[in-house]
Amino acid sequence: MSVALVPPPRIVQLGRVAYEPTWRAMERFTLARGADAPDELWFLEHPPVFTLGMQGKREHLLDPGTIPVVQIDRGGQVTYHGPGQLVVYPLLDLRRLGLGVRALVEALERAVVATLAGYGIAAAGRRDAPGVYAAGRKVASIGIRVRRGCSYHGLALNVTDAALPGFDRINPCGYAGLEVTSVESLGGPADLLRVAADLERELRRALRLPEE
Repeated sequence: MSVALVPPPRIVQLGRVAYEPTWRAMERFTLARGADAPDELWFLEHPPVFTLGMQGKREHLLDPGTIPVVQIDRGGQVTYHGPGQLVVYPLLDLRRLGLGVRALVEALERAVVATLAGYGIAAAGRRDAPGVYAAGRKVASIGIRVRRGCSYHGLALNVTDAALPGFDRINPCGYAGLEVTSVESLGGPADLLRVAADLERELRRALRLPEE
């Protein structure tokens, strides 16, 4: 099917929602969707939580304390989600969009890089460690799962400095000593709504999603 026939995606603003019910909802949506179902982009925050990917090693959880740890079905190691971090779950029919897994990851990275460029922040993805990096530190993490040719999970962009302390309790993405940063620390806006709107625009471009 050509991209021109792809229906416009639904943009879903969820606010701050618990991690595990949201994960299960993504999974249900992916397993139940039909060939004509529109794609969806979910924008949200999570309360503090650590998530371990399918090959995640608990040795990378240095000091989780009272923060919940959830073993999940995405790729990658361990990451942190919490207030001040913008999470985007692209629920996409990759076959319909003509995207492979690597192309999807690179498109997500490009969208974040372009968003940050709009704030005067130079950033780049890394092929050896998916995500987006600026000033030598990681500002966005990416981890996805594909089932039945459709994606779920997605990306997490640290917008405000409030998102950062949880990373001190882990080896982020399984890398000891990996430093993380935020849009705010890099001189960009500490405004999740503004960043969400800018990132939505860049995701549409990077993924070639049609407008309404």
